[in-house]
Amino acid sequence: MPRMTYLDAGRTALAEEMRRDAAVWAVGEDLGRGGVFGQYRGLVDEFGPERISDAPISEACILGAAVGAAMMGTRPVVELRFSDFALCAIDELVNQAAKARYMFGGQTKVPLVVREPIGMWRSSAAQHSQSLEAWYAHIPGLVVVCPATPADNKGLLKAAIRCDDPVVYMEHKSLWPLEDEVPEDTEHVVPFGQARLAREGRDATIVSWSRQVHVAAAAAEALAHEGVEVELIDLRTLWPWDKAAVVRSVEKTGRLLVAQESVSVAGFGAEVAATVAERLHRRLKAPVRRVGAPRIPISYAPPLEDAARVTEAAIVKAIHDLLAA
Repeated sequence: MPRMTYLDAGRTALAEEMRRDAAVWAVGEDLGRGGVFGQYRGLVDEFGPERISDAPISEACILGAAVGAAMMGTRPVVELRFSDFALCAIDELVNQAAKARYMFGGQTKVPLVVREPIGMWRSSAAQHSQSLEAWYAHIPGLVVVCPATPADNKGLLKAAIRCDDPVVYMEHKSLWPLEDEVPEDTEHVVPFGQARLAREGRDATIVSWSRQVHVAAAAAEALAHEGVEVELIDLRTLWPWDKAAVVRSVEKTGRLLVAQESVSVAGFGAEVAATVAERLHRRLKAPVRRVGAPRIPISYAPPLEDAARVTEAAIVKAIHDLLAA
């Protein structure tokens, strides 16, 4: 398989789906010049400005127009630049797109993809660094996707574009340059709700998603040098999420750590922890643990930004605590 960056894998997925289906189009700010990070570079040359559509600086207008277009039979891919900016269009997403199919008794659908880059990236400060995936997982009617690898960024974006429900698609900004093998197959589609077993182990399970999977993988490698075998699960999608895979793993290891970059308080890690505790309470060898960011705004200054990060060392310590419990 060829190697490709996370960014290029997403761009390739969109191009392939636009060639496959004339109803697929993209809309957002600065798409004609390639997008903020280059995710759309060159696409306007192939598909023209009618399908790679530049929009004015109004997130509510962009998403509202896309919701209407989706209900009329097209498949818009909406670029909102940063997940933080998407909050300007929260009503259109949460009260309109997520509920339309239900409220109209299935007479309409909203096949819409909302791309919201997430996470800390190069001192981007409090209004450009948030990971708000738990907000959307709470909303009935929305699919929530957080790819961690280039291959998944291709396969999951294709699945999102083909989905008949609105998808909140959250790509981590620091993963754009990550390079790995990506299938050339134009039908490489990764199904929602199927976690990826990133590493096998027997002593403890770590569940994570997005960029934090790679931090957890580094922690698992460090622990392996100590003789500790950690099993690592990449959820891929937070709704639907693969409860069966997580439960199977924790049944084997008896211990669970959930690692997330986002704020720990009311984060999606709490949902995973609660589910495992309810189902496996008497079979756990230690209480379920979580690691996540403190409940503080993310700072511009690198030392303060680092204070909010969930590091490899923090994950290693949490596993040591689990094993000692």
